[in-house]
Amino acid sequence: MRVLGIDCGAERTGYGVIASDGLAHSLVASGVIRTRPADPFAQRLLQIARGLREVIIRYEPTAGAVEEVFHAANVQSALKLAHVRGIALLALAEAGIAVGEYSALVIKQTVVGYGRAEKSQVQLMVKSLLQLDYDVQSPDAADAIAVAICHATHARAAARLGAAR
Repeated sequence: MRVLGIDCGAERTGYGVIASDGLAHSLVASGVIRTRPADPFAQRLLQIARGLREVIIRYEPTAGAVEEVFHAANVQSALKLAHVRGIALLALAEAGIAVGEYSALVIKQTVVGYGRAEKSQVQLMVKSLLQLDYDVQSPDAADAIAVAICHATHARAAARLGAAR
């Protein structure tokens, strides 16, 4: 399966596309959609939507995954994050791509083995799991790849459980 993981953010939305059978993962692409804080928020959301649509068209994922809403530093940050998350869910739904949603705790537990892992630990494990000889370009992209790895791993487990019934 080809999974698009998305790390939502109003200034930087990370994305990571992996090919995976649920056990072995390989990186297809990763990057960050950046917006300018000085631009009107609606324009920033439009830019993120366009960027995600381009990624979907270019890499043709068969599944998508995003992190669930979590607590933020303040209400304004949480609302902006929720808006961006809505844009990500919409872009995936428009493309007819099934979406998985996971808490930060589950993502870190799946990728690192510890639900309270630091960003640097996530980056290191993403590099290790993908057997990369270079660091992922940004923490946002690494987080998005971690979301994709989490989804691929859980999708495989769900399929195995379904087959066992």
